[in-house]
Amino acid sequence: MSGLPIASNLYFDNHFKRPGVKLLPNEFYMTGEDMVLVTVLGSCVAACIHDRTAGIGGMNHFMLPDDGSDASQSSSDSMRYGAYAMEVLINEMIKRGGRRERFEAKVFGGGAVLAGMTTINIGDRNSEFVRRYLALEKIRIVAEDLQGMYPRKVAFMPRTGQAMVKKLITQQDPSVVEREQALARQTPEARSERLAKARAHVELFNQPKAKITDKPRIELFGAAAGLQRTVRTKTAEEA
Repeated sequence: MSGLPIASNLYFDNHFKRPGVKLLPNEFYMTGEDMVLVTVLGSCVAACIHDRTAGIGGMNHFMLPDDGSDASQSSSDSMRYGAYAMEVLINEMIKRGGRRERFEAKVFGGGAVLAGMTTINIGDRNSEFVRRYLALEKIRIVAEDLQGMYPRKVAFMPRTGQAMVKKLITQQDPSVVEREQALARQTPEARSERLAKARAHVELFNQPKAKITDKPRIELFGAAAGLQRTVRTKTAEEA
C-alpha cells in the first residue's frame, strides 16, 4: 500500500480496550487485526466494508462524489473523491484475500452541515454517490446512516464488522463544519502538509464499554435523547 493515503493516527482506545486508528478526510485504513477505526463526518461519507470469511475490513473517508479523473493529482488529493476512495479500499481488501461477492458495506455521513449548500448539498450528492457505486459493484449495503442535519462520529470493528454511530449537535461542536469548510479551500500542498503533521492521540466515544460480538451490527450510542433514531438496516427481503 506504499504511496497510498493510509491513516496514520494510531492510538490505544481506552473505551474499546484495543488499538485504534483515527481517519482524517482523504484517508483509508484496512486491516484484519482486532482494532477499532474511528472518524468524524459532516458532509463527508465513510464506507465501512467487511469480509466475514476473510476476517478483514476497512474504512475510507471522502469529501466529494466526483471521480477525480485528473491524473496529475497525488493519491492523497485524489482520495477526496468517492470513486477513487472506494476503488482503493476495495482493491486493497481483495489483495488481502477478500472476495467481492462476500463484501458487506455500512455507510455513514452526508449530513447537511455546510452553510450555503442548500441548493446543491454536497452531503446529499455524497450519499447518492456511495449508494449508486456500491449497487454497480454489487456490494450489498447492510446498514446505513446517511444525510440528515447532524455530524457523526463513527466507530468500526474491521474484524467483526460491528459499527456504531454517535450524532453530534452542530451548535455545540462547530469544529466539524469549520474543518470541512477549511479543507475545501486548501491547496493540495496544504492538505499534504496537514496529513503529515497528524499524529495526535485521540480518545473518542467516552461511553460505557460496548459488548463486542462476532455478528456485524450497527448501534446508536451516546447521543442526546432528542437526536436518537433507528439506523436503517436492510431486511432479508430488501436484500
